[in-house]
Amino acid sequence: MSVSVVIPCYRSARTLPALVTGVVAVLRELSVRHEVILVVDGSPDDTWRAATELAQRVEGVRALHLSRNYGQHNALVAGIREAECEVIVTMDDDLQHPPGQIPLLLAALEGDGLDLVYGVPHREEHGLVRNLASRSVKTAMAGGLGIRTARTISAFRAFRTRLRDGFQQLSGPHACVDVALSWATTKVGSVGVEMNERGHGRSNYTPGMLLRHAVNMLLGYSAAPLRAASYLGFLIGTVGLLLGGVVLWRFASGDTTVAGFTTIASMVTLFSSAQLISVGVLGEYIGRIHGNGMGRPTYVVRERVGSPAVAAVPRQPGGTKPGGTNPVGVGPGGAKPGGASGAVHAAAGSGSGER
Repeated sequence: MSVSVVIPCYRSARTLPALVTGVVAVLRELSVRHEVILVVDGSPDDTWRAATELAQRVEGVRALHLSRNYGQHNALVAGIREAECEVIVTMDDDLQHPPGQIPLLLAALEGDGLDLVYGVPHREEHGLVRNLASRSVKTAMAGGLGIRTARTISAFRAFRTRLRDGFQQLSGPHACVDVALSWATTKVGSVGVEMNERGHGRSNYTPGMLLRHAVNMLLGYSAAPLRAASYLGFLIGTVGLLLGGVVLWRFASGDTTVAGFTTIASMVTLFSSAQLISVGVLGEYIGRIHGNGMGRPTYVVRERVGSPAVAAVPRQPGGTKPGGTNPVGVGPGGAKPGGASGAVHAAAGSGSGER
């Protein structure tokens, strides 16, 4: 096995040195060919300088500098397309995903014959509002996109590199890695992992940004909003027929005292609202078609720094490689697979981040 770790970076100059040190230590302990790809997503601070220093100093670390801020998933797509190893692991840059948990994902991927494994935290690491927003995004993916495993998705994931062949043609500004991965496999599982508190600062993903991400996914990868507009039209039409029936019945029964301006104004407002909602949904789709027609890029790489993947180092006596008879050895801060935190949950449905 060989492993590429892809880390999208934004305002993470203070956390990158500790994160890369931990990741490299774990990969060396696993004795696998490996590389670490740092994708700096147009960060306005010193993140690119920190990533460059690491790429020049640490063997097997590469840094990509995107020309502007494209978003976390676009940065992930850039890193995934640069990966050279057999398995890709993605994780956040804020130290919430402990490097020592990487072997849990790899053991689940190999031991259960899966193509994609998500690391699901034992406890949610964000505040109440953020957690509710995150659950709403996952619900939208499960319902609107038909991804039955959407409720287990996480930015901490491991998957086989061949899956990227399923979305090589992905383009445009609204990328979603989890939706793209769901196009390529149904062999999806999850494993319980520990999560740390955020190392520095606060999350760059606000509830509002998560809501926009959910809207982008629904409009970019599903026809569900169009169907909802059709259902709304049928519903409003049914209401109109019922109101018309009431008016005719009262006229036939001799009761011609029908409410005037208030009734008419309410009906006009109701029907106009339904029409504007439907036109708005159509407008969003047309706008996205127009945007794709303009050829807006998913990302543009400004600069690349670093060395290629590092060959596997022979394991010290007593260790076991992933996929062997015994559990994978875990680096600093990790737990061994097979314990309470290593229970794997496989899902035979459509497979499905946040900064």
